[in-house]
Order: sequence, then structure tokens, then C-alpha cells
Amino acid sequence: MLSLSVLDLSPIIQGSDAAAALRNSVDLARHAEKWGYHRFWLAEHHNMPGVASAATSVVIGHVAGATKSIRVGAGGIMLPNHSPLVIAEQFGTLATLYPGRIDLGVGRAPGTDQPTMRALRRNLAGGHDGFPQDVLELIAYFDPPSTEQTVRAVPGVGSEVPIWILGSSLYGAQLAAALGLPYAFASHFAPAELEPAIAIYRERFRPSRQLSGPRVMLGINVCAAETDAEAKKLFTSVQQAVINLRSGRPGQLPPPIDDITSILDDRSRSILDSVLACAVVGSPATVKDGVGAFIGRHKPDELIVTAQIFDHAARLKSYDILRDIGFEKQQTNQYQP
Repeated sequence: MLSLSVLDLSPIIQGSDAAAALRNSVDLARHAEKWGYHRFWLAEHHNMPGVASAATSVVIGHVAGATKSIRVGAGGIMLPNHSPLVIAEQFGTLATLYPGRIDLGVGRAPGTDQPTMRALRRNLAGGHDGFPQDVLELIAYFDPPSTEQTVRAVPGVGSEVPIWILGSSLYGAQLAAALGLPYAFASHFAPAELEPAIAIYRERFRPSRQLSGPRVMLGINVCAAETDAEAKKLFTSVQQAVINLRSGRPGQLPPPIDDITSILDDRSRSILDSVLACAVVGSPATVKDGVGAFIGRHKPDELIVTAQIFDHAARLKSYDILRDIGFEKQQTNQYQP
């Protein structure tokens, strides 16, 4: 079977708070573990009223401590916001506490706006130019100890935490291929360059100590319910949230509405068409056909599924429906962690 994983944005719904969102994340992770999902990732976002996972490594530790076997990690850590040494120490500590269960996906975007970037003490002078060097430095901190290394991550050194490159453009694909690292493409919110990015990654991949052949994980939005109509209504929450975010009005996840078309203008339709092109919404039969077609077209090794659904019980139901469908693996799984 194809590996299925969960990307949880720890959504804070309207009328609720971050504490409830984090409790729901733990509950979702426990269910995902019971249902056989491969990994559970959380994402770094800042100054977002609707996202509770800003302190991503802290939340990862909380989720890992509340589960037993599922892999838990970052999808991802926005590395330009941080010193590689600090991230190595954080994830080295997590790997020490939860051996064999921690992943580290890294991206080069800030995950926030310009004023917040400055508040994070991020050095803006060099832009993203230092990202490849930061990744190499991070890898070195996780390598076995060397007498030539004067600065070590403790914990971290020798832990060999698996590193993934995250991306939504050709840049990340080229870097992941050059370094021989697994690649996760953010098709769940930025699908425009999906096909050329994974083609470049597969064509240019160079084997490394971590990975002998290319491994592609693709993000996808899935909102499943008993009927198409019910799923479409549930999906209006994320549609509203995307419009609000792209219009400069980020907020908590809104409740679903009966008719999304009633609030759409041409600009809003264009936003939804571009951002949510990789979304499958509907009944079990509709989801099976839609996700199956996505797998058949792009042949990922793994799908990481996000479902921003206002009602937590309905969100659990969506993931339960998806795991019950089952999908055949399309290519050799060369990298299990």
C-alpha cells in the first residue's frame, strides 16, 4: 500500500483557542497512529491567528509523548528563521527522547510576513542565499562525531535525524536532488510547479548516505464525508481561510457555510483555483477516484494529507474514510523513515 501521512496545521477554529487546537492535534495523532498512518507532521507558521504550531519542535515533543509508534516531525521548520545549531539541538533532543520516530523537514520560506520575520531576529541581509549552506551545516551536526568538528550539537551528534527538503518551486527540487535527500512538495497549497519540480528531482537525483534513490512525498487536501454535499460544505472552511489569508486578513478557521459561491468574486475564484487545485472533496467513492487519479498521474512514494475541517469529529472521520479506501503503491518504496 502507498504510505499515507498526516500534515496537521493545528487549526484554531473561530470561537476556540490554541489550547483546544493542540488537544485536537494530539487526538488526531493518536487516531492516525491507530489507523496506520505512517507519519504525523506539524508546520511552522508565525503571526497566524488560526495556527497553533508556531513553536513546532515543542508541539512535536508533545505529540510524540502522547503517541507510541507513529513517526512525528516537522513539515516543516523554516530554516532561515533559525540557527542550524539550535535546530540540531532541538531535534537531536527529540530524537534522543523518541528514538527512531523523529523527522525533520526544512524549507527556505519564512512562513510569515516581513514584520514578523524581523521580530524572529531573522537576518534579512542575505535573503535565501544561505539556505543550502544551512542545510549542509545541519546535516553535519547530526553526523557521527568527528575530531575535526569543533562545535557539536548535544544532544544531536550521531543521531542522524532524517532530513527532508520541502519546496513549492524548482529550487527545492534541485537542492534535494543534489544533496540526495527526500523531497516533499507543497502541492496542497502551491501546486503550480508540481510536475516540473518532481521531474527535475527524479532526473537529477544523486544517491547519498541517507537515500539511495529518489523519494517523493506530495501534499494533498482531502475532505471526505459520507456524501459529496456534506464534504463540499465542510471544505468551505478552508476555502474561506485561504481567501482571507491571500487577501491579507488571516484569521481563525471559520465555520462552514452552505454555499461558497455566494461570497466569491472573480479574484476569490482565481485564488481558490490556484491554491487548492490539488484537493479532493467528496464521498468515499469520489475521494477514492480523485486520490487514485492523483497518485496515478504523479506516482508519489507517499502522500501527506491535510484536512482543515472546522468540526474535529468530522476531521477525524475524513482521515478514517481515507485510510479505509486504500491505494496501491505506484513505485518502489526506497526509503522507509
